Amino acid sequence: NDDIEKYSVVRAVAAIERCDVCVLMIDGAEGLSEQDKKIAGIAHEAGKGIVLVVNKWDLVPKETNTMRDFKRLLQADLQFMSYAPILFISVKEKQRVKQVIDTCKTVSENRSLRVPTSQLNALIQDAVLMKQPPSDKGKRLKIYYGTQIGVKPPLFSFQINKRELMHFSYSRYIENRIRESFGFEGTSIKFIFREKGDRDEFIG
Repeated sequence: NDDIEKYSVVRAVAAIERCDVCVLMIDGAEGLSEQDKKIAGIAHEAGKGIVLVVNKWDLVPKETNTMRDFKRLLQADLQFMSYAPILFISVKEKQRVKQVIDTCKTVSENRSLRVPTSQLNALIQDAVLMKQPPSDKGKRLKIYYGTQIGVKPPLFSFQINKRELMHFSYSRYIENRIRESFGFEGTSIKFIFREKGDRDEFIG
């Protein structure tokens, strides 16, 4: 059993490397497994598009809000990919199967989205006004300029005054504001924070 599991992970990793959009199939009757989490993490780190598909939904006993509660459990276990759409299907009963293909197409398009520099910087200015950047020993983080420099996955570069002041929580706040304004459902977003004389640092 261990050999089979290792082999299946190796094949999954190879498939992730080849693809643009990953469909992570979850057994609705069994729930999210540790192997599912491992593969999800690999796809996220690789910057691939991701669609979470819960299959065998016809076998799950239904009560009020069953789908909502299952989705919340998934999002709690996979907090690092809250951007991924979640679909509930039954291949056996042919329920919502076509929706998987349509969602994959949308996610693929989102990985190629470009945000105009003027709109990005206007958003950053508003975000900073709404929530002050972190500070340390009297020195406050300043974001001078931002621009999108890549796609598949979307890659943003920011010129800042001091990298150590860019806390993960504030980086996530900026990411959430970008997603609220421009979408990017189904794809991770990568950030580079540049400080004069220093090497680039990737976050996200």
